[in-house]
Amino acid sequence: MLDTWSLLSLESLIAAGDHQPAKLAAGRRRQLRRVVKLILLQLGGPLFERPDVDIGRVLRRITVNEAEEWKPGQDTQMVATARLLGQDPDKIHCPAWGVIGNLGDSICYAGVPAKIEAIQAELRRRVVDDDLPVRVIAPNFAGGISDGQRNGTPQMRYSLIGRETTNDGVCLHLEGSDVRGVIAVVACDKPPVGTLAAILERNVPAVIMSDGSIRPGTDSRTGEPIDIISCFQAAAEPAAERRRVALEASPGHGSCGGMFTYNTMQSFIATCGMEPLHMVSPASEDPRRIKEFPAQLLDALQLLTERGIRPRDIVTPSALRNATLVAIAMGGSTNVVLHAPELARAAGIDYWREVITQEEFNRMARKLPVLVNAWPFGRYSMVDIDAKGGLPVIVRELLAAGMLDGTCMTCTGETLAEQVARLSPVAPDGDVIHPLSAPFKPTGGLRLLRGNLAPEGGAVIKLAGVEGGMENGRFVGRARVFDSEQALLEELTRAPEEFQHRDIAVIRYEGPRGAPGMPEMLDPTSRITALCRQRGITIALMTDARFSGGSVGLVIGHVSPEAAQGGPIALIEDGDTIVVDVNQDTLDCTELNDAATAAERRARWQAETDRNDGTHPRVRPVSARLLRRMRACALPPLQGGGVSEGVATEPREQARPTGRER
Repeated sequence: MLDTWSLLSLESLIAAGDHQPAKLAAGRRRQLRRVVKLILLQLGGPLFERPDVDIGRVLRRITVNEAEEWKPGQDTQMVATARLLGQDPDKIHCPAWGVIGNLGDSICYAGVPAKIEAIQAELRRRVVDDDLPVRVIAPNFAGGISDGQRNGTPQMRYSLIGRETTNDGVCLHLEGSDVRGVIAVVACDKPPVGTLAAILERNVPAVIMSDGSIRPGTDSRTGEPIDIISCFQAAAEPAAERRRVALEASPGHGSCGGMFTYNTMQSFIATCGMEPLHMVSPASEDPRRIKEFPAQLLDALQLLTERGIRPRDIVTPSALRNATLVAIAMGGSTNVVLHAPELARAAGIDYWREVITQEEFNRMARKLPVLVNAWPFGRYSMVDIDAKGGLPVIVRELLAAGMLDGTCMTCTGETLAEQVARLSPVAPDGDVIHPLSAPFKPTGGLRLLRGNLAPEGGAVIKLAGVEGGMENGRFVGRARVFDSEQALLEELTRAPEEFQHRDIAVIRYEGPRGAPGMPEMLDPTSRITALCRQRGITIALMTDARFSGGSVGLVIGHVSPEAAQGGPIALIEDGDTIVVDVNQDTLDCTELNDAATAAERRARWQAETDRNDGTHPRVRPVSARLLRRMRACALPPLQGGGVSEGVATEPREQARPTGRER
């Protein structure tokens, strides 16, 4: 059977000019002979001695009719682009390869353009020097907002929406420009997930590289490392102190450096096979990202193309399970249970049915310990993890224990086990990265809860970040209800002393459709954390929104059905008793156990909704196009919280790359 690369090579040679070999340049004739020889070898003998091979059909499939090949109206701009990029205009009918990146208003994205240019330069050089049958096209960018800059503001509603619009933007480029090979440089939290989702839906050979983490700052007073979470936790400090911390915490560029959402999802993406494992942990400013990694990425893309390996061959249920378990073992962000179902959907997979059930998730979270001593629950950042061997150390530790499926294919053309063996990582150092035999925390970082506040499950707690308040695995608290994030922030500013030990702040009407956009609650959780540390108390927080990976404390998110859709969280009243039990993985409101009380509250909520034309009056009106789209279409958190309804269809049968589709 002809491999993809042979067909692409022959197509390029034939499409380059006249079909008669005698009229080809000497160099092109030599290359054509090499390609034909390769095809003959793969077919097992001379073409004309193989009656089962219809060579005319093969050639028709990989070439275009000579009379139709050049279309000046469409081709003249492609020719100009080829010249601008230093490419051969005779390759404009070859399959297009593109480099794409994430951009936005944040230091998280500042390093992306330089890496894109380095990869683009390597692509241009290789296509010329190796005479690859590839049309090089200009880089393209899609992205989102700055989570760090927008937390605690109305603009934070656009964060998760940025995942969806990144998917839209990447889809527009890959589909509209008929891109047949992709290298992506991703940054911040949501755009990487949207980028990979679009790549999975397009399903052409692709490889991803993370832009890398920012290095921590240094506190000039203590000498200790500080970061963006340190800044959020200083929100109640005097003005001069707030300014000093802000000036010191972000000394360079890159995405947030702890085991927050960015590094959780980069570790996830690499473990499930779409990014080389050793490219996750180096800092954004690490010179390897400019000097070494571009060539390695091109090697990977060439190999994937040669072997016909596509993203959905890599992102399988087993690969997604591997990635989920690594996220648990790294104490990863609660956002992983929001993004993993979305990536599974894009790969044509039902995450909670084909990858892992909620019950199995919790069982593995009890079985798997946390192996990294990392922010926000530890003391180190991702650059410290890199100095001790990076993600490959953790993956090898889990592979050796039989926790992961090492046979899954990866973007390097190796299985996960083969890639780890080639990288030959060092053993865990025991301080930054711990072995399974002596973990940093005895159980995994995440747990899914169900109960009368979450009847379908899916409410998530990050146990790795809990700093106190649990007694024998249970927390019993008194509800203080806030119908928006801003209402809680105002109360924390106005009268923080009114919050008492074992209060549980309930923020509602901030879910995927309620806010809309399901914003992160990093600002209120950081203020509550600082307050609890100052006073030696525990104040919990529960919401139908979500959390930053940097949030710590006893916090529970993704409570669903959300308040805007009449979920039980909408029926909680001030003073109600909330019980969190991680022995049974339950989340309940004691008052709602009484059927009469629950019915009376629901009837009241429904009457208020009916009087307001079907929308509860506490759901704030929106007019912006993207917010209206999210309110109308957003899925529940267990299904990813996005706007792409239903599991993606099976990978469509792609025609061999043969110039333009008409």
